[in-house]
Amino acid sequence: MSTSTKKNTQTRFLRRGISKILWVPDLNDPKYPSRREINGAFVLTDAVSDIEGWALENDPVETPDMGSTFNSSIPGNDKAENSSLTFYEDRFSDAIEQQLPKGAKGYVVLLRKGDLPGSRSVDVFPVQVATRAATYSTGNEAAKFKVDFTITDEPSLDRPVPKAQPRPLPDEDCDDDHGHGHHHGDHDGDHVDVTVVSTTKTKTETEATVREHDADEG
Repeated sequence: MSTSTKKNTQTRFLRRGISKILWVPDLNDPKYPSRREINGAFVLTDAVSDIEGWALENDPVETPDMGSTFNSSIPGNDKAENSSLTFYEDRFSDAIEQQLPKGAKGYVVLLRKGDLPGSRSVDVFPVQVATRAATYSTGNEAAKFKVDFTITDEPSLDRPVPKAQPRPLPDEDCDDDHGHGHHHGDHDGDHVDVTVVSTTKTKTETEATVREHDADEG
């Protein structure tokens, strides 16, 4: 009797065109970046030509003993090696350089699988810009500059991509005849009601307007 096994399939992808690299000067909670913070981040993706590092590593501790010739080990201290991003240099704009001067502190946010709400694929690295230097070459290549980062705290890995903010629905109770409207907005998950009240003319002003209109027609 033959048995068949079903092969588990994966949706494999190329990081180029999918993964996103963001710069955020401040996060309320690095373990749970909000949709507003993601949407308001400075996008580095399209200018990056090379990326190095951005991984949490462990320095194991060897634990040999007299009972065996095998050198066993246990997990030691975690560490994150210094990491870098290399950018294409824009001839006319210095927007990236303004965001990443030497000494700047913030967060490099990596959306490994893209902006896919609910996916646990966000890595957040607290960093400080150690150096930023232009690279020079006489070869046939685009001008670039490299930014080296030091990892200042433990990164938050595999964090959830925040859900997209829903668009506000039209207000069905809006009464335009009386000049009253209610606008319902959403600000980072908070419900905000804004009421606009229009003023109406007094009876005296209305009668005066009618008399002026009749006089113009006469």
